[in-house]
Amino acid sequence: MIRVLLADDQRLVRAGFRSILADQDDIEVVGEAGDGESAVSACRELRPDVVLMDIRMPGMDGLEASRVIIGDERLAAVKVVILTTFDLDDYVYGALRAGATGFLVKDTEPEELVQAVRVAARGDALISPSITRRLIAEFAGRVKGPELDDTRIEALTDREREVMRLMAAGCTNDEIAQRLVLAPSTAKTHVSRIMAKLGARDRSQVVVLAYESGMVSPGWLA
Repeated sequence: MIRVLLADDQRLVRAGFRSILADQDDIEVVGEAGDGESAVSACRELRPDVVLMDIRMPGMDGLEASRVIIGDERLAAVKVVILTTFDLDDYVYGALRAGATGFLVKDTEPEELVQAVRVAARGDALISPSITRRLIAEFAGRVKGPELDDTRIEALTDREREVMRLMAAGCTNDEIAQRLVLAPSTAKTHVSRIMAKLGARDRSQVVVLAYESGMVSPGWLA
């Protein structure tokens, strides 16, 4: 059962998401929060698998709440998915770099919301990979991040670099396996090793590192 926390200051939005997710046999909404501080407290109490986090909330906003949750070792298993509109791309990029699993636009279709929760819970791929990839590609080149430890990239094998580039393109494990003619289990093992070598909490951090290191550039795998 996938345990979900809804964090949004609009009750109607939370009610709508709850209604959609409640119809799924494998998803349970375990709590709600109307601001960032409450979201952090609820995460520590309820330990959900996935948090659907709005950015614009009173007091502690969703971006700061995401940073707190992602930075808490006790909540390492919690996946944060940012709820946004396209006019908040700067904030979303910061959240992705901090370790958020991905982002979801608020007017997404119900079936896409359900699928996003499942994908986030298993950590298998980014949410809306093509959109997330475009977002990262746009901001990685002009938003200065921390100095990248090149030794982490150098520690990757040639095959792992190939896999990392495909991860940056938004490919799932199965798609990576198909492109590189590998068994799906082998692709999954490569992904796990890459994340371990890079010290990445989530696939999104691997993608950010791929762009910020210059390993890939926008549009390389259109």
